[in-house]
Amino acid sequence: MDLTVNGTARQVQSPPDDGAIRLLRETLGLTGTKLVCGAGVCGACTVLVDGVPKVACLTPAAALEGKSVTTVEGLEGNHPVQRAFAAHDALQCGYCTPGFVVEASCFVDRWRAEHGDAPPSRDEIAAALAGHLCRCGAYENVYAAVTAACTGAHDQEDAPPPRVEAMQKITGGALYTTDLHPDGLLEGVLVRSRHAHARVRSLTGGDRVVDLLPEDRTVRYVGQPIAAVAAETLGAARAAAEQVLVDYEVLPAVVELRRAGAPESPVVHVTRKDRQRAPHSSEGSVTRAPWNGNVRGPAQLNWRGGRAVKRILQARAVGDRRLVEAAFTAEPQVHTPLEPHACLASWDGDGDLHLWVSTQAVGAVAEQAAERFGLPPERVHASAVHVGGGFGSKLGMTSEVVAAAELARLHSAPVRIVLSRAEELTDGGHRPGTHARIAMLTDERGELSALALDVRGDGGVSIGSSVASLAKFIYGHAPRRLRDYDIVTHRPPAAPFRGPGGPPLAWALEQTVDETAHRLGEDPIALRLRWDGNAKRRALYEAAAELPLWTGRPAVGSQTGRFRRGVGVAAANWMYFLDKGTRVELTVEEGVVVARTATQDMGQGSRSVIADVIATELDLPPHLVRVDIGHGASVHGPTSGGSRTTASIGPAALDAAERLRSALTARTTGRGSREIQELLAEAEGVRVVGRRPRDRRGYVTPVGLNHLTLGRGFTGAVHVTEVEVDTRLGRTRVTRVWGGIAVGRIQARSLAVSQCQGAIVQGIGYALYEERITDPSTGVVLTDNLEDYRIPGIGDTPEIEIHFHEEGFDHVIGGGVGLGEVSTLPVAASIGNAVHAATGWRPPHLPIRPDRLLEGLRA
Repeated sequence: MDLTVNGTARQVQSPPDDGAIRLLRETLGLTGTKLVCGAGVCGACTVLVDGVPKVACLTPAAALEGKSVTTVEGLEGNHPVQRAFAAHDALQCGYCTPGFVVEASCFVDRWRAEHGDAPPSRDEIAAALAGHLCRCGAYENVYAAVTAACTGAHDQEDAPPPRVEAMQKITGGALYTTDLHPDGLLEGVLVRSRHAHARVRSLTGGDRVVDLLPEDRTVRYVGQPIAAVAAETLGAARAAAEQVLVDYEVLPAVVELRRAGAPESPVVHVTRKDRQRAPHSSEGSVTRAPWNGNVRGPAQLNWRGGRAVKRILQARAVGDRRLVEAAFTAEPQVHTPLEPHACLASWDGDGDLHLWVSTQAVGAVAEQAAERFGLPPERVHASAVHVGGGFGSKLGMTSEVVAAAELARLHSAPVRIVLSRAEELTDGGHRPGTHARIAMLTDERGELSALALDVRGDGGVSIGSSVASLAKFIYGHAPRRLRDYDIVTHRPPAAPFRGPGGPPLAWALEQTVDETAHRLGEDPIALRLRWDGNAKRRALYEAAAELPLWTGRPAVGSQTGRFRRGVGVAAANWMYFLDKGTRVELTVEEGVVVARTATQDMGQGSRSVIADVIATELDLPPHLVRVDIGHGASVHGPTSGGSRTTASIGPAALDAAERLRSALTARTTGRGSREIQELLAEAEGVRVVGRRPRDRRGYVTPVGLNHLTLGRGFTGAVHVTEVEVDTRLGRTRVTRVWGGIAVGRIQARSLAVSQCQGAIVQGIGYALYEERITDPSTGVVLTDNLEDYRIPGIGDTPEIEIHFHEEGFDHVIGGGVGLGEVSTLPVAASIGNAVHAATGWRPPHLPIRPDRLLEGLRA
């Protein structure tokens, strides 16, 4: 087949049933074109065919015969839209970025040919990029980048971008685990259970099948890995997987939450050992709690709980209107990072294991793999140089890592396993669904008198739902009874998801606070300001109360007509986490300071934070600092989770820079003062290791997974959100969000703003669209594609303003802590309160689907 690719004539051989995506990625090695959905929904595989954008996942390779194809590599970093994306930080993990860039380049060229340097509207940009998804939610900066490129602002070379690896991601040069293709590579496929509960009597498929079953040979959900096979092509591996015969003894299953607690229901985790091995949906330690069949709990974190219950019962008995009682539910939200779980494994001639993994915890994966395969730690080499998102789903050694390593050993060849989108949406992790019952009582002075909150977590076979307990740490010290339960079913396991437990807590608690304010006839912000003693959040309340968006809002339920506007507010509280053992190593190599630590960057900006700290402290230009992260063999670095990364690596990098300055200046004794840049030329091989210094007030305690430590002090968020509700079609559109964030001093400000904006976009998805649905009879996940499982697109993104309050963490080394989680916690609740303000109806169930809204309005 003859075609032109990026301006070069090519002649290639392609099987008749090949897709363009495979031709470009596997045959031609143009891995900037990413395979994500395989259904033309996400746009990550967009290329230009004779100048027209096409999705390569739906385009047959044969259709490219005689055509001119341009991939992101063909733009060569020279297009104004690429410079604009870099300058405006219109990316995070970068996995979707090449598709955005290719489509945007076409739009910008066409726009400027027709309109000159006039800026397009947001609606025009949204229409042009409607077929593209960014799970990180970097849409606000995409708007800014495309607008700037259309006006000619980036026709010339720009200053270095705020994200150090930006151009690698924008040009398609950044290599992710899914892009690696060494010689002799075999493709691996997982064989998964077709039953919600069964005992596997036997596996038949030859001597090249890897068994992945647990000790008891029992599967507990549809989609649980059973075995793995590998072959030279993905098609051949899938065919081999179909040939694996699994002899099941099908057992009774419970896949409906409402039946799980019934005495006659089959028990998911029967023995004590089963319960100890149950996966966790929380990142910290799981609180001990009793079991009763499939119900685990209550796990309690009370404060004068008996007094709270007594006051509530007395108020209920007399019909006290100051008692607000309600039930709120939320459906599971799936992580679905655009780079799916993936691993490439190989064994070298010395018996060392090499892993390239899409993970948030490269150091932890290396440690766990060493234990799993009985190897000394120095013989496991794990790498995660670029990671296409995770959001909590990639915190350890998951099944594809084990399977790839076992298959590589079996075949004596490198093996790569990449989950399909259906596998990712089924077994890649999700935020547990929740069912909450809340009672809130105020006294005659309008002060909080008692709170009771029971939350039942719906995490499939997993445990550790922790929602109610988080309510202990906000709104003073009024008596409160807080009880968490896990309702276990034969469905896929939940996993930690960005602020575990926080968004469903805010959904219930903040709507109840809002309802209390309305019953008391008080401004909802004023009530929170009165109740909340946290100085950082109080500063945010005061700023929010002065916003024209808030002061000019319509009265609750005052509007009529089809379209109604409402403004809501919600607050959130979150912990300060860190990894106190973090190290950063600096080595002088050929006159450049090279920084290393065993952490990874999945879009949160770790490279940029480290580079900025070192360059600033040593007064070096950016090109003299290089950050080499994503390798488990480096000095200890933090997992990218629990909002701990920046708070850990920033101080460690500063300590390392100070140590390097001392080491360099010590070499100049008697030779006068010299600039660090000059000294580097004579310091080849000088190496120092910086540590994260201890905070001035110490820490509280280690709390769980991957060296997670709880620091002193709470962060805060206050979000004010405006919605427009279409009362005829039931649609809710978020139009504006003001996000107030209190996490102390901000490092890498533009990246921090982007993180907060993306968190708000994910919160909008949780509020309005995202709902994981399983078949109530079989336990099969029905929303296993990106058409049925809808995540927000660029057209769903409101105008977002981020406000930082930078005081309150002076006791923390560096003056600031993490923000990736607290910034998403109150979003859904603020939308719920805004819907109530617009319509007078309070939404009890997430997501706020059109049918639910219309039903609520009719009721």
